[in-house]
Amino acid sequence: MASYRGPVSRDSIIRRVELGTAELVPDPYRPGGWTVLVDGVAQSYVNVRRPAHLEFEYVRRVAAVVAACPSGPLRVLHLGGGGMTIPRYIAHVHPGAQQLVVERDSKLLALVLGVLPLPDGAGVRAEAGDARSAVEGAADGSYDLVIGDVYRGALMERSTASTEFVSEVARVLAPGGFYAVNVTDLPPLAFSRAHAATLLTEFRDVALLSEPGMMRGKRFGNLVFAAAAAEHGLPAKKLSHFLAADKVPGRLVRGTGLAGFIGDAEPQADASF
Repeated sequence: MASYRGPVSRDSIIRRVELGTAELVPDPYRPGGWTVLVDGVAQSYVNVRRPAHLEFEYVRRVAAVVAACPSGPLRVLHLGGGGMTIPRYIAHVHPGAQQLVVERDSKLLALVLGVLPLPDGAGVRAEAGDARSAVEGAADGSYDLVIGDVYRGALMERSTASTEFVSEVARVLAPGGFYAVNVTDLPPLAFSRAHAATLLTEFRDVALLSEPGMMRGKRFGNLVFAAAAAEHGLPAKKLSHFLAADKVPGRLVRGTGLAGFIGDAEPQADASF
């Protein structure tokens, strides 16, 4: 079992980072719990003592995709690091997984790893860099799972939202691999509808994972997409089971349901942004 080495402080920590002001706030009710904010926007919740504790709803949606992966070691590429919540979780539930985390903000990365260090033996390599460049530089079929969570504040980086980028993600996935991406949006979910159409340009099976109110465009929030290259490549029953069992039950929308969600939205190429 990997051993935990920190954190070094239980006081709130505020630092200027490359993309704003980061704040690490300890949870007064849970020893080992921390919230990571950048410019006041909560980016991550981390429980360094209990890596299986996933506070944010959208992170649990991503974890449902992780749970649907085959058992045994995984090769995982994380685009966006934040507090390293999901890498910690995967290291806990998939011992032996080999993970690479690419985080654009080198100062945020250093702060998180300094205050909330990864467990010894976690099998996680973290580096500062550009998400799109990392994908474009990866070898064909080199990952079983790619997780996209690349944001500047509350906005998804458009360089990771285009058809050209999605094509590169599909290329680096091994046969049977999955792509999971977190999207934040507000009513009427125009960006999410277009991104679903964008994913379908390269992936034959795409599903939307969220709670029904969010999918109806009732509020600002997060939606998670899961994608597989093969038709019926996603384990829909397993994903639906995990979504239904969540404390905020969610739904899996794919096929004709997803087509209805997309409506007349069009895929977005680099030139669209």
